[in-house]
Amino acid sequence: MSGNIIKASRNTKNAPKSSISTQTVAFSHYNNISAQLPIDPKTGKIVTGGIKGQVQQCLTNIKAIIESIDHVMDDVVKITIFLSNISDIDAVNEVYKTFFQNYLPTRTTVAVAALPMKGALVQIEALISNGEGTTPQEACALIKNARNTDNALKCAISTQTVAFSHYNNLSSQLPIDPKTGKLVTGGVIEQAKQCLNNIKAILESIDHVMDHVVKTTIFLTNISDVETVNEVCATFFPSNAPTRTTINVVALPMDALVQIDTVIAHGDGTPPQLPEDTRLLIIEASNTENAPKVSFSHTIAFSHYNHISGQLPLNPKTNKMIEGGAKEQTEQCLKNIKAIIESVDHVMDDIVKINVQLKNITDMDAMTEVYTTFFNGDLPAITIIGVASMPMNALVQIDAVVSNCEGTPA
Repeated sequence: MSGNIIKASRNTKNAPKSSISTQTVAFSHYNNISAQLPIDPKTGKIVTGGIKGQVQQCLTNIKAIIESIDHVMDDVVKITIFLSNISDIDAVNEVYKTFFQNYLPTRTTVAVAALPMKGALVQIEALISNGEGTTPQEACALIKNARNTDNALKCAISTQTVAFSHYNNLSSQLPIDPKTGKLVTGGVIEQAKQCLNNIKAILESIDHVMDHVVKTTIFLTNISDVETVNEVCATFFPSNAPTRTTINVVALPMDALVQIDTVIAHGDGTPPQLPEDTRLLIIEASNTENAPKVSFSHTIAFSHYNHISGQLPLNPKTNKMIEGGAKEQTEQCLKNIKAIIESVDHVMDDIVKINVQLKNITDMDAMTEVYTTFFNGDLPAITIIGVASMPMNALVQIDAVVSNCEGTPA
């Protein structure tokens, strides 16, 4: 990594510690919080009290981490909630809203096949604004810019888009017609188009375009729909397709078939940063022959972050699944990520956040045994979920967010 901005990895005793991650990893103007399970940090056990008690504990842990680094919950720009049962969403919302005083961050909610600890009904991760930056950046009173448009569905428990510094995080979009508030008719093609049209409407409302999307996470209830959705995405991103991770979920809100989450390059920044023409702060998309071929970008760098597409355990020479179990597949996924990172002159210890999907949550120990060998310094923040299936029947898929000290040129 070039330059000298320092990654700040920190833990607090007031939240559960993990041997495979750091609770919070700050770099430049953002701070990544590891997904929090409903664990009492004093006992190391899942709390009692059903879904409400568990949501309360997850958010209490996040609050403890945030306060340990002199931040507050209203600094959260994005929340992702993983549920065991999508029918718990109303109970989640009832507790969730009590943790925010002035506004609600962008949000994604999905139901997954399994969570990392037996008895857990919910897991929550967060991304927070970090106006002070990291050493040697000087503290700056940057303004968080939260906005909604009538051209996409407004939600009582989230904001459509929250910009901070040079990034903009959108709430995941469901295939809802904003005029009726109902799911569009049709199958996954029509639903994927509506999700992307909603994203487009939000972006246009803040003077951005689809080409400013740097990362997409596509949640599908049926993994066999992946190629169909990829074809729809290609019509919205004809060139320099953003990085992509596709995740099979058990259920989505409103029984949708697809939900799409996006991260946006925000070249104009937020005040008091001086406005810049977004066309002049370059979005750097890159691919390497040393990682499996895909129809989207391996990596997209913008400003001080670099986003890596979800990597399957494919041999880059053959684009076929490697032989072996969870250990071998984890190693191949991480080798692919390492190849991508090294192709843009970075190293694995530049990673600030890792997202892992496992077909069998019982493979977590095998995965982590291999995972920790790829890092020499402090481990990144992490989120691990279990999924019912994956593209190509893989056992593991991993994506990453990387610090990009040198930034991207103007």
